[in-house]
Amino acid sequence: METQLLILPGLGNSGEKHWQTFWHEKFKNSIRLVQDNWDEPVREDWIARLNEAVSKLDSPTILVAHSLAVSLVLHWAENNSNKNIVGALLVAPADVDSPEHTPDIIRNFSPMPLYKLPFPSIVVASENDPYALFERKQYFAEKWGSDFVNVGEQGHINSDSDLRYWEEGQLILEQLIAKINTTN
Repeated sequence: METQLLILPGLGNSGEKHWQTFWHEKFKNSIRLVQDNWDEPVREDWIARLNEAVSKLDSPTILVAHSLAVSLVLHWAENNSNKNIVGALLVAPADVDSPEHTPDIIRNFSPMPLYKLPFPSIVVASENDPYALFERKQYFAEKWGSDFVNVGEQGHINSDSDLRYWEEGQLILEQLIAKINTTN
C-alpha cells in the first residue's frame, strides 16, 4: 500500500533544519499542513485547517505530528474521523497542561485529550525533552493506546536536535506502516 504522509508541524512551524522539512523534501508522497498563525495558535482554527486537509485525502495517510501538533491530532480525532487516516506518528508531544514545560500561548490546547485513538499510533519520546516530562509522555502513550519508543537524549527532537533526515524516525515510521498493514 502506498501510504501518504500528512506532516503536521507544531508551534512556530518546523524550520529548514527540522526533520519534518527534510522528510517533506524526501518523501514525494507527503503533504505539509500550513496553519495561518504559527506563533499564536488557536485550537479551533488549527483543527479546522487539519479537517480541511483531511477532507481532500484520497489515499491511506499517516499523520506525522510534532510537539503541539500531537495534541492537535488528539483534539481532531476526538470529534472527527476519515477512513483515509490509517495511523499517526506522534513525536515529542508537548505537555499542553503544564505551565512549567510549555508557554501560555498554547494553553487553549489544554486539557490534553486522554482516550484510545481509533487508529494505530506510535509516540516517540526523548528523555531530555524540555516540553514534557518523560513519564508524562509514557502516560499519554498508554492512554492513547500508542506504542512507545524512547530515542534516548535528543532534546525536543526538533531543529536544535540537528537530525536532518532522522533515519531512526524513518525506521519507526516503517514499524508503524508494518503495524497498519497487519491490522488492515
